[in-house]
Amino acid sequence: ETGDRVPADSRVIEGVELRTNEALLTGESTPVKKVTTALNAETSVADKKNMIFMATHTVYGRGKAVVTSTGMGTEFGKIATMVQAIETEQTPLKLRLDRFAKRLGILVAVVCTAIFLLGRVRGDPLIESFMMAVALAVSAVPEGLPAIMTVTLALGARELAKKKAIIRKLSSVEILGSTTIICSDKTDTLTKGEMMVREVYTNNQKYSVSGNGYDPKGVFTREGDTINSRDSREDHHLTLLSRISALCNNAKLVKEDTWQIMGDPTEGALLVAAAKAGIEPGETDNRFPRVGEIPFSSERKCMTTIHSTQHEELFAYVKGAPEVILERCNHPQDKSEVRELTEKEKEKILIIGEEMAGRALRVLGMAYRRLTNDLKDFTEETVENGLIFVGLTGMIDPPREEVKEANRLCEQAGIKTVMITGDHKLTAVAIAKEIGMLKSGLVLTGAELEELSDLEFEKIVEDVAVYARVSPEHKMRVVNALKKKGHIVAMTGDGVNDAPAVKNADIGVAMGITGTDVTREASDMVLADDNFATIVEAVKGGRNIYNKIRNFIRFLLSSNFDELLVLSIFAMAGLPIPLLPAMILWINLVTDGGPAMALSMDPPTEDVMLRPPRSPNEGILHGMTTFILAYVVLQSGTTITTF
Repeated sequence: ETGDRVPADSRVIEGVELRTNEALLTGESTPVKKVTTALNAETSVADKKNMIFMATHTVYGRGKAVVTSTGMGTEFGKIATMVQAIETEQTPLKLRLDRFAKRLGILVAVVCTAIFLLGRVRGDPLIESFMMAVALAVSAVPEGLPAIMTVTLALGARELAKKKAIIRKLSSVEILGSTTIICSDKTDTLTKGEMMVREVYTNNQKYSVSGNGYDPKGVFTREGDTINSRDSREDHHLTLLSRISALCNNAKLVKEDTWQIMGDPTEGALLVAAAKAGIEPGETDNRFPRVGEIPFSSERKCMTTIHSTQHEELFAYVKGAPEVILERCNHPQDKSEVRELTEKEKEKILIIGEEMAGRALRVLGMAYRRLTNDLKDFTEETVENGLIFVGLTGMIDPPREEVKEANRLCEQAGIKTVMITGDHKLTAVAIAKEIGMLKSGLVLTGAELEELSDLEFEKIVEDVAVYARVSPEHKMRVVNALKKKGHIVAMTGDGVNDAPAVKNADIGVAMGITGTDVTREASDMVLADDNFATIVEAVKGGRNIYNKIRNFIRFLLSSNFDELLVLSIFAMAGLPIPLLPAMILWINLVTDGGPAMALSMDPPTEDVMLRPPRSPNEGILHGMTTFILAYVVLQSGTTITTF
């Protein structure tokens, strides 16, 4: 029944308008209507309308089902198995430091061995030759590097936490700065996961509706002119459409910490739009008490509620699919006059509805009828005919306000953004175009992806901007293909279906508010505000942190290598050792540690997001060799001259 959590994967055998919220499993942003008809065994999980899945919730209707799978045999269990099978890879920073340490170790070993053998050949005492070799080794090794590195990453993680990006693994801080592609889920990341009425059509006029999610603050605009709530109430057609939205509705708008909807998200969006037009749901319910209802059904594709007025009049308010509503309408509500609705006018309205649907809006038609006071039997035959058409409403889960700017910053920084969602292709494309993510790239669905071989897919993977109706296996395939191309991939997700790809990516990003425990455990970073823009801030922070790491490595090597050169020159010249190992260690710890730590506290570079991502194969000393050599020669010459 409504509100129940599904305990196991089950086959629906009986259902009365049964709908479940499967966003965590499939990414579907709207409740899924369940059926009892048989489907092909190869049908994708998102399209298995005759199944209900473990850990999803029923949001409407009731039904019965036979359990088919439990535990690890369920769709959630299969995802858990995929997560467990993924091996953790070493981070780019660790790989770079390993390469650097090996090269430094080989260099030091060769120089120390050569100096030791030179001393023995020259006849120097064994202990003196050995002490010279040890002094050389101590001078070359940057002893403070591990401590300073850890402190820098920890400070960076603290700064990112202040910006709502919580780092679960310190090494992930640096990976963010290397990111070349961000693969983002749509629902709850690029969008808020809250349906909102975006457009209204009534009395041959189109209105745009502003606002943010379920917050009832917003305005209606017509041809660029803002209509305040008072004007909305004076607009008879808009008021009537808003009244139908509020009354033919079973959802509730409540204020807790934030505005929330109890009930179906689509009805919630209508309720919020009515509030923006000045129609208060509670007040309207009192003025027009409900006396009857004909519930929504997938066969009828409409819903009707019957209300009485203070003047003891009886009205039926109807909402549903535009084509169904128009079939039952005989009149339009036109300039406060009721007249015959012509076939040409119906065609025009349907075309407008199709245009709205083409922009990925979910379109509903609104109508009403005055009933006779003696009518007591409210049925489809007695109520839902001879209706007066009022208008259309178009709603969508809109993109977050800050996402468009965040996507622009990614483009500016040379980072490609990709949408990977379980939602429908039309919806995904509309959102991607609105935020600037889709301009000339390709769009693939899960079914189309399955038809491509790995070789064919790898040829086009860098050109694809949007993936729609994808499964967890598809997301894994996308991440693997991009990594094979040499990209550093960040993958965001909130649902259990995202967990395998999140764990397999170079940097996995989970949602802190809507994310599941499974996805958070698989991630490297958690967004406390579920906001795509926070990822961009984290990338900026990661780049600054890597710059600081390079700065203090350059300082440490410059300081230590001049000691190495001085000792080597003295050893080859047969002069007495100028610095003992203990003296070198003291100099390194006292004079190198403090200044290097100060470099880790440098303020961020403002133009860091104007540069392209660094190459994954780029060494940690890239571009610094000339500076280090010049510094070493100059400092060594000064030291030798002074000595």
